[in-house]
Amino acid sequence: MRRALREIGLLLAVAAFAVAPVRAQAPSAPARDDIVNALSKFDTGLDLDLAALKQKISDRSKMRGKNEPEPAKRPLIVPELKGLPTFNLDIKFDVDTPIILPESYETVGRVADALVNAPLLPYTFLIVGHSDSNGKREANVILSQRRADAIRDVLVNTFKISAKRLQSLGLGEEQFIDQAHPTSAVNLQIQIVTIGKVPDTEPAAPAAATPAAKKPAKKKK
Repeated sequence: MRRALREIGLLLAVAAFAVAPVRAQAPSAPARDDIVNALSKFDTGLDLDLAALKQKISDRSKMRGKNEPEPAKRPLIVPELKGLPTFNLDIKFDVDTPIILPESYETVGRVADALVNAPLLPYTFLIVGHSDSNGKREANVILSQRRADAIRDVLVNTFKISAKRLQSLGLGEEQFIDQAHPTSAVNLQIQIVTIGKVPDTEPAAPAAATPAAKKPAKKKK
């Protein structure tokens, strides 16, 4: 009897282990040098009117026309970004919020470390939020912007990266990372893109003063 009970207990333990949910491992943080190498390959900049672009993205996300193309066939709303140095970041957020989960803190720290590395100090960057095609299209744009803002805020406020070097933009599902697979989890990633050079803020040297010409002395009469 005891032997039978032990065998039953062993079988139950094995069965419980077999059906236990497997916890997904947190993605490993990228190497600092990989980020630096990807973002330092800068050739030409991009002059973005972010306010106008955000309005354009918001307007398109509200479109309900019958002729609106399916997600995989939508034209890129900022095609210029495709030609710039980019690094994709697998950052985990709490569901439907811009709250960064602890498992991604190290990744954000690696980004900060890369941005203060000498090769990247001359450059400015755009933090781009995306989404997949699940959920409401308009809400996806809003959430992607809030998540991009959250990354920028942490880099500026916690890691003291100059705010002048960082801007943020949420594309939602208006421009997928993986255009062919709109529901892919890849489309939830954050991108950091090199968009320009830090403007030279050093004041110009004042022009040398021209010495005043001496007036000829008056002759005494």
